[in-house]
Amino acid sequence: RLFEEQLLVAQIPYRVYGGLRFFDRAEVKDALAYLRLVANRHDDAAFERAVNTPPRGIGERTIETVRARSRRESTSLWDAVLGEIAGSELAGRSRNALRGFIETIEQLARDTRGLTMAEQFEQVIERAQLKAYYENDARGPSESRLENLEELVNVANRFVLTAEDRDAGLTELTAFLSAAALEAGEGEGEAWQPCVQLMSLHSAKGLEFPLVFVAGLEDGLFPSTKSLDEPGRLEEERRLAYVGITRARRKLVLSYAESRRIHGSENYNRPSRFLAELPRELLFEVRPRVQVTRPSGFGRDASQWLATRNQAHASIEVPSFRMGQRVQHARFGEGVVTDYEGAGAHARVQVNFEDEGAKWLVLAYANLTAL
Repeated sequence: RLFEEQLLVAQIPYRVYGGLRFFDRAEVKDALAYLRLVANRHDDAAFERAVNTPPRGIGERTIETVRARSRRESTSLWDAVLGEIAGSELAGRSRNALRGFIETIEQLARDTRGLTMAEQFEQVIERAQLKAYYENDARGPSESRLENLEELVNVANRFVLTAEDRDAGLTELTAFLSAAALEAGEGEGEAWQPCVQLMSLHSAKGLEFPLVFVAGLEDGLFPSTKSLDEPGRLEEERRLAYVGITRARRKLVLSYAESRRIHGSENYNRPSRFLAELPRELLFEVRPRVQVTRPSGFGRDASQWLATRNQAHASIEVPSFRMGQRVQHARFGEGVVTDYEGAGAHARVQVNFEDEGAKWLVLAYANLTAL
């Protein structure tokens, strides 16, 4: 999802190979449909998607009755449902099911008023019982669908209402829904057009590319936490790593995150053991070492091959900070060191400040004080 987001921002065309883009996935569309109805009760497409997801005993015959009333009276499906509930044409069971759906949306509208975007999605996923629905749905991999719902909350948490959105009279919710609708229709490269291919390692089997990026090479992610305790599964993931590496014809870029936010908490993982198994003479680290202490638990094997090959750094003295350390800045206040890059005069750290958010600062000039 983050790769999609940044490719859209950079206006670089891309295709998701062997899968759907984030906002095209069924579980994401289902959650969005509920909030679209909260924002606009007369959104017929959102109504059609949400009314029986998860199933709540509203059959196709009942929906067709609502559609017929909507066409006959030139009203939205929402208003047609209100008419059917007040009338006597529908059976009591169907009428009660429709009433329950209407009450769910109205309750969501009341409960999400004033909440952040992320909190609104959390409420929708819980109140609409989408998580339980996909956990028990045999039509697809439940784990990836639940992860997509969690990622939707993360996306909402990162969303920022722009000045243009405010000038257009959009609320945070309507602006987010508009952006989601645009992303669902944009960014997809044409069949003839050169573009970035996003794919899983399994989807990459049998394919080759001049340039390949393999991301997320961290113990606990690749190899996964489950496979670390099962020798057979670890070997299977090692073969999968080999598949990814050998997809590259000319150049291969392997990357890992020194810190990663998973399920709302910050995790400091050691580089994947698969990296340590590669011949060191074939590796070149493109980011030079910087004078910031890495988290403990890196592991001796991984640190050996990670030794910097280019020692031609500037001799300027810069202060040293460790990841996760609290620091003080004269203007921005207190914060936590979350990332770093560069060396010497160009060394800089990312600090997440309590009041100002995340900012990159050049260490030589930032005058940060360790707390």
